[in-house]
Amino acid sequence: MNTDLTALKPALVWKHFAAMTQIPRPSFHEEKIRRYVLDVARSLGLECREDAAHNVYVRKPASKGMENRAGVILQAHLDMVPQKNNDKKFDFLKDPIRAYVDGDWVTADGTTLGADNGIGAAAILAVLEDDTLEHGPLEALFTATEETGMAGAFGLKKGLLKGDILLNLDSETEGELYVGCAGGLDANIRFRSVPEPTPARNYTAATVAVKGLKGGHSGIQIVCQRANANKLLFRLLRRWTAAHDLLLCSVDGGGLRNAIPREATATVLVRSKEFEAFRKEVRAFEKLMRAEFAGVEEGISIKAEACERPAEMISREVQDKLIRAVAACPDGLQRMSPAMPGLVQTSTNLARVVSDGRSVQLQCLLRSSVNSEKEALGDAIAAVFELAGAKVELTGSYDGWNPDMDSPILKAMTASYEALYGSRPAVMAIHAGLECGVIGGTYPKLDMISFGPTICYPHSPDERVEIASVGKFYEFLLHTLKHIPVR
Repeated sequence: MNTDLTALKPALVWKHFAAMTQIPRPSFHEEKIRRYVLDVARSLGLECREDAAHNVYVRKPASKGMENRAGVILQAHLDMVPQKNNDKKFDFLKDPIRAYVDGDWVTADGTTLGADNGIGAAAILAVLEDDTLEHGPLEALFTATEETGMAGAFGLKKGLLKGDILLNLDSETEGELYVGCAGGLDANIRFRSVPEPTPARNYTAATVAVKGLKGGHSGIQIVCQRANANKLLFRLLRRWTAAHDLLLCSVDGGGLRNAIPREATATVLVRSKEFEAFRKEVRAFEKLMRAEFAGVEEGISIKAEACERPAEMISREVQDKLIRAVAACPDGLQRMSPAMPGLVQTSTNLARVVSDGRSVQLQCLLRSSVNSEKEALGDAIAAVFELAGAKVELTGSYDGWNPDMDSPILKAMTASYEALYGSRPAVMAIHAGLECGVIGGTYPKLDMISFGPTICYPHSPDERVEIASVGKFYEFLLHTLKHIPVR
């Protein structure tokens, strides 16, 4: 296994990315990576600071003869999504990412890689370090906690940024320029439940586990219509409870709000005399789901194994309403864009279902490029759970980024790409939420583009970045900076 990323080209980009893999940086735990960026900037003698929202800002003066060019802001986020395979022992707060070269790609050993958005951040650091480059006035903005609500972008104050153009380095397909993105909304749901003692006799306890799903980014991969582990688990529970007795003791499904759930487990009690029938039903359901998701999910695993009987369970009243509400909750792709073929317009991801003994909490992340449709979907999800007696809060709403097809930087970067590679880049909008939408709300006059290298399966342990695409992405970035128009 080749773990030496520093031998890859472009050397400065991979040097900084390799360093970043050694620094724990899940959302809300970004202190060490901020310190790394600030230390690099200070070692280069560059003006730098950390703001109240924990964004890091660096300024690099124009190279000689380029002082009259439009100011460019290079932007990336510092946090990463901490996802691992269930059998992988790993502490994202302490352990370094074990990244390695796998043919034409760089990936990680059983965890997310952090190429989202570590490659973008590394490219910015490389630009800051290289004094041989030609560029106008540069600002670097490294934002905080993007993956769990864009807190850094929302906390960005007016007056800090002076540039005219913002280049967001957080897209994931080389050769594509992104000029628009979806807005988002969180649905936070809570069932209160006073725990009840489990029956002492006549029931057998079992752990039901849904595993082996692909998961992925809830904006980018939602169009693939992959299975949601939470939905499969509760579909199975609903299927059994339609004709049989079942007691739900606990549930733990999904993880981060912006990752399609790959795994979900529940501890249940079934009548002892029906236990083997229940296991047979689980096997039949697994077979059914494998057939239903054929060609989409190859590794679906749904198992029920006997376990020690818990002392307490979710109250009978709440568990029945919970099972019905989750079964009814909208999930996945809701509508495709009629204006841009292939673009998802509206979706929702039932990201989390977890009990803690006194409550069951759920979270959905809604996305849409149409604000009214996003709000209507939020109201629909709230109605489902409010009818079931849960408390629902719709929070964190942010608007999308509307495309400007007459953008000067779009025209300049299209010309740069054609000059370098002899073909036109694809101009796209993305269903994921980019920070451009939030930053543009604070700085509405910015001319913005998002682009990046090819990263597959972000937000999952299968995440990987194509080595050659990093080279093209960085070459394109440098050519763009060299040919930024006069202010």
